[in-house]
Amino acid sequence: MIQPAYFAFGDYDVFLITEMPDNVSAAGIAIAFAGGGACKAVQTAPLLSIEEALEAMKQAGQSGYRPAAAKAA
Repeated sequence: MIQPAYFAFGDYDVFLITEMPDNVSAAGIAIAFAGGGACKAVQTAPLLSIEEALEAMKQAGQSGYRPAAAKAA
């Protein structure tokens, strides 16, 4: 489903917000746009819903990751 499209000044002239069924579908359309030759550059940025972002933060907190330079607790 296509959401609003915006024209902009800067590195990218057009921003298009769309809902895709999955990341593979989004990658497919981005590859088609980039390969078509009409666009100088194409960039995609997956957006997370609030619920998805909260789940990602929860997973990050439970990952046990510690930077190599972190002090032992």
